[in-house]
Parts: sequence; structure tokens; C-alpha cells
Amino acid sequence: MSDEERDLTEGDEERRPLGLVLLTGLYLFFFLVTISTYGHPFPFLGRVYVGTAAKVLVFADSIVCLYLFLGLVKRQFLTWYLLICYNLFEVVNTVVNLNVISLAELERIVGEHIDHDALVVNNIASALAILLLTQYIYRHRHFFTNRRLYLF
Repeated sequence: MSDEERDLTEGDEERRPLGLVLLTGLYLFFFLVTISTYGHPFPFLGRVYVGTAAKVLVFADSIVCLYLFLGLVKRQFLTWYLLICYNLFEVVNTVVNLNVISLAELERIVGEHIDHDALVVNNIASALAILLLTQYIYRHRHFFTNRRLYLF
């Protein structure tokens, strides 16, 4: 293969933007963190689930995170919408949990004293970080070039 043919072949391949690589890594991390909570209590929309219900919720959340990760790898356009919806849902879930679940209930489940101020600051910081991440995803819609509906 001549140098000119090699340049044409390499030029046809679409380079992956660094931002998309970092997003992909972040959602792989989210998947790993989510699956590592399997078997532990799971706060969801103002209630803390334990046992089988918590395991089902963690499994479902893990599947969604895995889909988002694979969609980022494949640069699927549908994933762009799902990322925005998932992130906004996570912010709503965080705010609802923070306002509805009492500190006494959390302390009873965890079995330790919880600093209320630290809990509020950490949850608000997490929600703000997810909102900033969502803004980045929204502005970089052009990264998602795969228009197929299915991942495989």
C-alpha cells in the first residue's frame, strides 16, 4: 500500500474526540460504582430500599449505565438523549432523597452517625456536577454520529 493510499484510509477513519473518550470512561466508572453497590441499601425517590428490592434497583441502574457506556463507545445518537434524561433523573432523585429521607432513617440503616451538613453539601455538589456534565453532553451533540437505533 502506498503512502497516499494509507493516508486516505487513515483520513477516512473518524477520530474520537478527547471529550467523548473521557465521557466513555466516566460512564464505565459509573457502571462499576453502581454494580459495586449490589446488596446494599438503595435510596430511590425518597425511600431507602433493602433486600431484593434494592438488588433489583441496582441491577436495573447497572443495566442502564452499561447501555449508556456502550452507546458512548458506539457514538449512538439515541444515547445522547438517554444521557440527558438519565442525568436529569439522577438530579431529581438526589434532590427528592435529600428532602424526603430523614437523617434518623439514614442513621438507622447505616448504623452510624451521619453529619447532616456534609450529607447536604455532598449531594448538592453531586447534583451540580451532574448538571454541568449534562450541559457538556447537550452542547456536544455532534459527537454522536451513529444514527442506528440498535447498539448491535
